[in-house]
Amino acid sequence: MATGGELVNEILRRQSQLEGQRANWDSLWQRVAEKVIPRQNIFNITGPVTQAETRTERLFDSTAQLALERFAAAMEWMLIPRTQQWHKLAPADDLLREDRDVQIYCDQVTRILFEARYSPQSNFASQAHESFMSLGAFGTGNLFIDDALGSHLRYRVVHLSETYFQENHVGIIDHVHRKFMMSWRQIAQRWPASGAEVHNRAQTNPFTETEVVHAVMPRGELAVGRRDYQGMPYSSCYVLITNRLLLEEGGYWTMPYAVSRYVVAPREVYGRSPAITVFPDINMVNEQRKTDLRARQKAADPPILAPDDDTLAPFDLRPGAMNYGGVNAQGQQMIHPFVTGARLDMSMEGLSETRQIINDAFLVTLFQILVQTPEMTATEALLRAQEKGALLAPTMGRQQSELLGPLIARELDILARAGQLPPMPPALAARRGNVRIVYESPLSRLQRADEGVGILRTLESIAPIAQADPSVMQLFDAEETVRTLAEINGVPAKLLRSKEQMDQIRQQQAAQANMQNVIAAAPQAASAAKDMAQAAATAGNIPPPQPGVGQ
Repeated sequence: MATGGELVNEILRRQSQLEGQRANWDSLWQRVAEKVIPRQNIFNITGPVTQAETRTERLFDSTAQLALERFAAAMEWMLIPRTQQWHKLAPADDLLREDRDVQIYCDQVTRILFEARYSPQSNFASQAHESFMSLGAFGTGNLFIDDALGSHLRYRVVHLSETYFQENHVGIIDHVHRKFMMSWRQIAQRWPASGAEVHNRAQTNPFTETEVVHAVMPRGELAVGRRDYQGMPYSSCYVLITNRLLLEEGGYWTMPYAVSRYVVAPREVYGRSPAITVFPDINMVNEQRKTDLRARQKAADPPILAPDDDTLAPFDLRPGAMNYGGVNAQGQQMIHPFVTGARLDMSMEGLSETRQIINDAFLVTLFQILVQTPEMTATEALLRAQEKGALLAPTMGRQQSELLGPLIARELDILARAGQLPPMPPALAARRGNVRIVYESPLSRLQRADEGVGILRTLESIAPIAQADPSVMQLFDAEETVRTLAEINGVPAKLLRSKEQMDQIRQQQAAQANMQNVIAAAPQAASAAKDMAQAAATAGNIPPPQPGVGQ
């Protein structure tokens, strides 16, 4: 096992390598941030950040900024809507899916997860939105999931300027470095045993900031069976760069960083974003807007053309001003505005086309389809949803595998080790507690829209046949068909009656129908009984035949 000095040297050597590999990305991200998200343009800042710095001097058009905001909102709504349960847990073993104890346990754990994730102390909602903003602008988002001393979960987005990472042999990010600034006072507070030099600087320069590296990587020498950090699969080290001092050595049972990427080019590690894809158009729309503003200024306040002689005295351009010498003796105007003849309408057409391209890249127009055509039928709406689900599946699928999957695994590990989960049923424990994630977000419903389209199209197709032969409708389970359509369309489960309630309703309806039949048949039964009684009475008044009579 490496000593403290050897470990520090190794971490700083790796940090230097990662910085060299990321150098070109820093330049690209800086240019993107200037045009798309100026508030995060800190890639070229090596020291402390200047507070309240204006970073919009080079912007003439806000299309990309607005499109990014809508992109992040759409991603959040499609994947992790705050108003609904967007995933649940289910046993990985199919044989346990009908086990009621396992079902109850999975439902309880899911509820605990959402309560912990959206608690006021966790700050998940705001940080997830920031992660999607980084994803749309730079192509990479990094969410840190921490354990707040076993009391609650805590989330924090790590800015891309602080993030360095590498993949393992199967393309999964398992090596993350974070290089960030901390004041000497904060370092002394966080690590009281950091040494006399740190505490002296915390006294003399408490608010001066210095660089710290947090390195998380798979542990090379795993001590199996140990419960301390040496037995944890991931190593965690904090290093003070200035003093080459190991501030803390620890570990994690699961990867605390959930790093997600939008798309990844071959032989690259960092992601590429919609902003990078249409960055030439973002630059173009700024130049177009700049040219358009100049043309409009000239049209509204054009340059003045005056004769090149001394006959015209200095003139006043204020409204209502008197300018002597502005006309000659023949009444001809001596001063003329300069008319450029610019076609402002053509300029706006070019702007609109470029803005449309940018909105397409950020999926803005894709989410406006249903809003712009509210008069669509149910089948048309499902067809639109089916198309949208097909277009979004690759992008959203990566977020489920790189962001949401590691996120939920990390949350489960923290809550389980904090003792906040209920006891596991024996049947599930016998299978090592393996569960799977079932996503129930709007995206998942969109991906199932083809089922709804198939159901509605089939019903529409057989309608003429059903008119001729109504028995064909008996092929369909009407109740199950309605339940499937309701699930695809996202109808809340509490609005639908359970199968047990439907059975009770059918039994009540059958009993009422039987009672009505009995009541309806009562007059006929009474009449029949009366006739039988009369027949019996008449038969009783006829004397029996005498022997020999009629013989």
